[in-house]
Amino acid sequence: MQLIMKILVTNDDGYNSLGIKTLVNILRPYGELTIVAPKYHQSGMSMAVNLGHKPMAVKKLSETEGERWWYMDATPSSCVKYAIDNIYFPEKPDVVVSGINHGINAGSCALYSGTIGAASEAAIARIPSIAVSLDDFRKDADFSNIEALFPDIFEKILSNPDRRYGLLYNINFPKLPADRIKGVRVTHLGRMHWDKEFQPFDPDIYEKKGLRPLEDLGVTWRPLPEDGEEVFAMVGDMVNDPDTPEDSDQILLKEGWVVITPQNLDNTDVAEIQRLRALGFDKDFR
Repeated sequence: MQLIMKILVTNDDGYNSLGIKTLVNILRPYGELTIVAPKYHQSGMSMAVNLGHKPMAVKKLSETEGERWWYMDATPSSCVKYAIDNIYFPEKPDVVVSGINHGINAGSCALYSGTIGAASEAAIARIPSIAVSLDDFRKDADFSNIEALFPDIFEKILSNPDRRYGLLYNINFPKLPADRIKGVRVTHLGRMHWDKEFQPFDPDIYEKKGLRPLEDLGVTWRPLPEDGEEVFAMVGDMVNDPDTPEDSDQILLKEGWVVITPQNLDNTDVAEIQRLRALGFDKDFR
């Protein structure tokens, strides 16, 4: 099956990451690609945007038949806004795909993720949106399982898209070869938290763990001892909450499943509406 469409691609790891280059390679057969991605790494930005007349540098990097690239010195959500408002307007892309993220966006991670934030921005505009992540933080992560399995998932979602306000698809792949993955499960966000999040900053940790260098993250300074400052980084241990169900996305992911978590930006607690009404909160004053 081949779908010919206008596809907007973005991420939160930056335009130079291997993840987004792999995603572009996967999506080329499906239509015209517009890539607008952050200049620097933007993890943890969720749906943050650059407000308050803050200047944002934008650069068009290249354009060939069916494919054009920009970077923006801005958040992932701002990249999606820019593409919709300044590149596609008055039209819209047919789908927005965010990723491939280096690292999971399951469970509570999804609440902070810039990858999910970019997909959420598209969901506000009622554009079908998909976020794709791999459980591997390394800069040279092996994305071959996504290359093998994502096309079928992509085609199924886009063959009958649901354009309800706020809907997006959060897809996480385990760090396993495609032939060792158990299968695909549609599920829900799990509950997790981080223990001992703030650890003393180690400038060599990126090289030790095969991560991208600080310069790629837009960090151009180093702590100076004479400043008298303590410097920390958020590198805590991820822990499942005791009451998280066994079919939660982050648990199934660790067991070797590809997990698809439909999310919606309308996070109204409907049960609490009914409880508060029953307690008599609704009143008429005149």
